[in-house]
Amino acid sequence: MSWVVFLRAVNVGGANRCRPALIAKQLTRFGVVNIGAVGTFVVREDVSESVLRAAIAKKLPFKCEIMICPARDVMRLSSKDPFANQPSGPNIVRFVSVLAERLRALPPLPLSLPTDDDWLVKIIAIQGRFVLGLYRREMKAISYLGKIEKRLGVPVTTRNWNTIEKVVKFLD
Repeated sequence: MSWVVFLRAVNVGGANRCRPALIAKQLTRFGVVNIGAVGTFVVREDVSESVLRAAIAKKLPFKCEIMICPARDVMRLSSKDPFANQPSGPNIVRFVSVLAERLRALPPLPLSLPTDDDWLVKIIAIQGRFVLGLYRREMKAISYLGKIEKRLGVPVTTRNWNTIEKVVKFLD
């Protein structure tokens, strides 16, 4: 089974420094490919989730959440346009947050932060372990992205929708 791996809270410089290209090279036996967004990998070989998680954790010089999703789930997510009928433009970014685990109960949606009328972050859907949303290109929006995790009660890592599209192109 193919997998998609999302690492939470890694950087290419500074704290929690990670060299994704090196990690992919060190894990070639699993067919790991670095997608380019920091901490996003496609795994092409048939390997169990637990073996993959342990191998990746060994390569990281710090502890972090490792979200591993079946590639078919990412493909299914992108098979329909989840952002149809949503606002768009140069000041709006489409994103996906990957949950460490499925939610037991879904919150009422859409969930807008700070308010419905003056949103900077808006969650429009939750599909399995994927939270789909929009944020405005404003510095204050970053702090509200961090509040998604607190509101949902599980660790999340967020990627631009463009990254998900790159993953899907690679998997095709």
